[in-house]
Amino acid sequence: MYHAHIYFDLSQQSLAEQIHQQIRLSRADTTAIFPLVKKKVGPHVKPMFEVHFNDNQFGFIEWLEQHRAGLSVLIHPVTGNHLADHTRDAIWLGERLSVRTEIFGQH
Repeated sequence: MYHAHIYFDLSQQSLAEQIHQQIRLSRADTTAIFPLVKKKVGPHVKPMFEVHFNDNQFGFIEWLEQHRAGLSVLIHPVTGNHLADHTRDAIWLGERLSVRTEIFGQH
């Protein structure tokens, strides 16, 4: 399983909502899509919304690259090692943002 975190500034909320709706309506290969979180939470340094998907068999990552409209996207595996998942094993679409790794503690 993988998570994609799509980041936005509050001034870009309308754009994020449009992308959220596009995913919800057109991407049956996702397993979950969560509401917009309009504040910093967990390791995330900007507002974001989260999408879960099992693999890239149907080209979801490429679709995100084409439809992210300039927003930064963090894509990471879900292995149980949160630090590695969000850093070493993650990929970014667009600008790479910082991640608050201190919340993960030591592994």
